[in-house]
Amino acid sequence: MKTMNKLFIAIFIVMSVVFVSRKTAIAAEASYVYVDVAVLFDEYQKTKDNDEVLKTLGESKEKERETLVKDIRGLKDELVLLNDDAKAQKQEQLDEKIRKLQDFDRDAKRELGERRNKLVREIFKDIDDVVQRFGERKGYDLILNERALLYHNAKFDVTQEILKELNKGYKKS
Repeated sequence: MKTMNKLFIAIFIVMSVVFVSRKTAIAAEASYVYVDVAVLFDEYQKTKDNDEVLKTLGESKEKERETLVKDIRGLKDELVLLNDDAKAQKQEQLDEKIRKLQDFDRDAKRELGERRNKLVREIFKDIDDVVQRFGERKGYDLILNERALLYHNAKFDVTQEILKELNKGYKKS
């Protein structure tokens, strides 16, 4: 019985050593890098181009809004000069213009927000696709997001390599 226990312990020790050394060898073979996703997003040419489009669209919406505000101010100025019967009619017009302005503000905010969200999703999809292809092509086991790391060595940063690929792919399309 003691021999059986000794044999069992010996087998257990051998298996443990094999398992630990195999696990250590696998870890030593693992290759990993990290990327700063915020830099990719900010420096991606598609982000910059879409920011300009959204800025232009926002400015045109602001001009439309200013026209509505100008109309409301004009009605308010006219309202002061009118008698009571005419004031009631102008007040209705003024109330209607104010409702149109409020509707315009709500719709413009919703439209710009939806458009921005759609573009942001597209950009993050582009980033994800390029990171996936990059990792597969280079044979990396892991590509980590820099923001999730407490410490990192800059030699493992592949942000600029991925950014080049990202912008190169965008220029082609």
